[in-house]
Amino acid sequence: MKELIVQKYGGSSVADPKRIMGVARRIIEYKKRGFDLVVVVSALGNTTDELIKLAKKINKEPPERELDMLLATGEQVSIALLAMAIHKLGMEAISFTGAQVGIITDRTHTKARILKIDTRRINEELKKDRIVIVAGFQGITEDEDITTLGRGGSDLTAVALAKVLKAKYCEIYSDVEGIYTADPSIVKDAVKLNYISYDEMLEMASLGAQVMQARSVEVAKKFNVIIHARSSFSNKVGTIICEGGKKDMEDVIVRAVTLTKDEAKITICDVPDKPGLAAKIFGSISQAGINVDMIVQNTSRNRITDISFTIHKDILNKALRITRQISKKIGAGEVFADSNVARVSIVGVGMRSHPGVAAKMFEALASKNINIEMISTSDISISCIIKKRHGILAVRAIHEKFGLGGKR
Repeated sequence: MKELIVQKYGGSSVADPKRIMGVARRIIEYKKRGFDLVVVVSALGNTTDELIKLAKKINKEPPERELDMLLATGEQVSIALLAMAIHKLGMEAISFTGAQVGIITDRTHTKARILKIDTRRINEELKKDRIVIVAGFQGITEDEDITTLGRGGSDLTAVALAKVLKAKYCEIYSDVEGIYTADPSIVKDAVKLNYISYDEMLEMASLGAQVMQARSVEVAKKFNVIIHARSSFSNKVGTIICEGGKKDMEDVIVRAVTLTKDEAKITICDVPDKPGLAAKIFGSISQAGINVDMIVQNTSRNRITDISFTIHKDILNKALRITRQISKKIGAGEVFADSNVARVSIVGVGMRSHPGVAAKMFEALASKNINIEMISTSDISISCIIKKRHGILAVRAIHEKFGLGGKR
């Protein structure tokens, strides 16, 4: 019986016909080596972003069901073109949408969760020795409504398929050669990591690293799916994401620095300092399907306080509308928003057993006169909200402070 590999190619890997042909050749090389292949593909280049812009020109807050209907078309283009490229090179391939291969999700449009996958159709095609091309990022509800799995959802499609198909491993291809100590486009001496643990990768993905979707890493960790993050433009070995990774991981205090500029901060002023009001505020926000990240409540003065929290900037308008309604109901004051913020974070399992890590990070920021607006910590990460204009400077300062750089 042949070993199965699931591969996923991001939008930059299939951005134009030349790159699509390059991906097709790589896939055929694997096929000739005797592997069965299920290939997950994202939309071409910046197609998803362009479709979102188009939708918002029609309606600033488009209905989420219709947005899913629109966004799912991007992957349908790329899977068909990739199948055509493989056929041109003399191999059999067949393309499927998420619905066609039975990726069943819940009804949460734009960030649906996979409930189950019916593998029968994929297995039938693999038995015919065909390469199976699957549209990433999308599924279908039991009521047959098209859904999408959130930004970066093609990663989740690939990992979930690797799990249910019992693949040897899952390769995630992008335009970088693996996971780095920082974004190599902004830190020139960033170093590629050979191995990284699921926990560290999950934190990095949650805190702004663009290589992997956080939910896909959660699934990989839960079912022990080994991931190889690598470049579609190189044959070099990338980064292996696995349980525990190398034994010396805990000897490294900080593994990486991440930056996300997709944050927005909302502040509710003059909130009455009464038990249960925070629960009312964030309960209502949660019911509206809004994920909150960092939360800070100021010290009460004269029995009133200010509460600030961060969200993804894409949902700022919706979050502002809901928050202002809540503020009015509970008798609080004005609600302000700031979309000119960024989050800089450090990640490393070694932080659990090394004191003074936070102080060192704050010293790095202070050395560049960067003010910290909010702080959040976990067992293996520390995050700071700062002004967006200081983001790149902050990453470089922290990366240097912890000695993460190296020669490449």
